[in-house]
Amino acid sequence: MSITPGRRARQVIKRDSRVILTTTREHFPFVVDRGEGDHIYDVDGNKFIDFSSFISVYNLGVNSTEEVRKEAKKQIDRLMHGAFTDYYSELPVRFAENLIKVMPSGFGKVFYSNSGTEANEAAIKFARIFTGRQYTLAFHGSFHGRTMGSLALTASKTVQRERFGPFNSAIHAPYAYCYRCPFGKEYPSCGMACVDYIKKEVLAKETSPKEISAIFMEPVLGEGGYVVPPKEFVYVIRKLADEHGMLLVSAEVQAGYMRTGKFLALDNFNVKADIYTMAKAVGGGIPMGVTITRRSLGDIPAGAHSNTFGGNLVAVAAAQASLAYVRSHRQELERGIRSRGGTIMERLEDMKTRYEIIGDVRGLGMMIGVEFVRDRKTKEFARSERDEIIGECFKSGLILLPAGESTIRIIPPLTVAMSNLGEGLDILENAVKKVNGAAKRR
Repeated sequence: MSITPGRRARQVIKRDSRVILTTTREHFPFVVDRGEGDHIYDVDGNKFIDFSSFISVYNLGVNSTEEVRKEAKKQIDRLMHGAFTDYYSELPVRFAENLIKVMPSGFGKVFYSNSGTEANEAAIKFARIFTGRQYTLAFHGSFHGRTMGSLALTASKTVQRERFGPFNSAIHAPYAYCYRCPFGKEYPSCGMACVDYIKKEVLAKETSPKEISAIFMEPVLGEGGYVVPPKEFVYVIRKLADEHGMLLVSAEVQAGYMRTGKFLALDNFNVKADIYTMAKAVGGGIPMGVTITRRSLGDIPAGAHSNTFGGNLVAVAAAQASLAYVRSHRQELERGIRSRGGTIMERLEDMKTRYEIIGDVRGLGMMIGVEFVRDRKTKEFARSERDEIIGECFKSGLILLPAGESTIRIIPPLTVAMSNLGEGLDILENAVKKVNGAAKRR
């Protein structure tokens, strides 16, 4: 099988180029039409296995569950927009009450928005209000959004920041990207050199810790390459924040909502944050972001932060149904994520032994990254080869997304059938084998 863009797909892409400003479209010509469960179809009827969850949105399957769709449709007929930031409404209150039940003890305040970047913007502002401090510390490789406050924290690719500066309230430090340690060391003998750098350089020479409101951290780097840090790193960052009165914000926009096997990705490290941000999977496919704060932090002044569509009733209805599914199937989901994630990791590790182009395999639960290199010793990024692999997979009926410089993210729906998971991995391996062989002949 070799899928090529059909007439309708080519027409849509041509029309798109005339009227839509360029965003981050992938190189392969995928024009989505419909989908359900593990599969998606393009406008020409071609069928694909989804290993992207539409950027970790469809954690419960493409187009979410039947109950989520049902509740959203029901709310559409009742009232779509309730202006929740100005008027009261029971449904958003009920969802917040249920969401707090799955959060760590001590959490009790929720703010609604429409996306991950908005959830992070809210957290930036709340941290400043709660601490009275103006700076925020984030990490190299992190991605927190593209609106101006969140963009100040983002440090994944220069193209995302160029033309928009200056950014004068954010500082950055190295993340624990152990496969590519910026200090040339290896864990655990490194002695947490990345944290040592923060203490001796960033906080001693650049910005006083007394002026830093919060440390923003993705428990697993998303856009930055699906990098999983050592548990010790996360623990020491939490300790550092406590020592200096900084808040810890866990940006769970991509890693949260069961993706790593836990409702909160940070729970994998036995560490608690002061503020959590979530989006993507929360609304089950409908735009929604949430920022959840520790109850002891208090409230914010009236009028200090608000929006128009936060708490949109259709989005909340979908989120409520999705959360109800997660709560009622939580043990089943956890077992399934462990099993499926283990299957993926085992298969990728086996591939790594046979294809030199694979430099590193890493992940938590079903948030897994495969990094491709041209040389395992120099670790030169295999960017074009990675893109070629994704293209070959597309031609064979598998949808994948890149991350970082030369990584592919493996994020199928958490409920993917084992048969479709195996078929998708077969397609991936065939593509890796083909590109690996071509690379060796160059």
